[in-house]
Amino acid sequence: QLLLVESGGGLVQPGGSLRLSCAASGFTLVSYAIGWFRQAPGKEREGVSFISSSGSSTNYADSVKGRFTISRDNAKNTVYLQMNSLQPEDTAVYYCAADRRWWAVAAFSGDMDYWGKGTLVTVSS
Repeated sequence: QLLLVESGGGLVQPGGSLRLSCAASGFTLVSYAIGWFRQAPGKEREGVSFISSSGSSTNYADSVKGRFTISRDNAKNTVYLQMNSLQPEDTAVYYCAADRRWWAVAAFSGDMDYWGKGTLVTVSS
């Protein structure tokens, strides 16, 4: 079975940090670009960050630039999202998605080959 599994979510105070992980099971991520998306309650899903298959190219939504960092370890078949200076507006379910079409991932297209089930991030005091 081909799966993406997110982990690392939880409750954090404003200004705090979390690191999300996206691990692949049943296939290797080395040929896939990866995107992180999030969906807050009552809002549409939005793209957060993108990383190319090699890790040489990344992109971020304006709302997270300078605070979030995406990275990948292809040897561990895992992609990470380091989130710093978290704010209440970052509260959402965070999803990772994988696709071979890097241009689609970079554009935060909703049409991805694989999606994880998400991990909840709650930023609250």
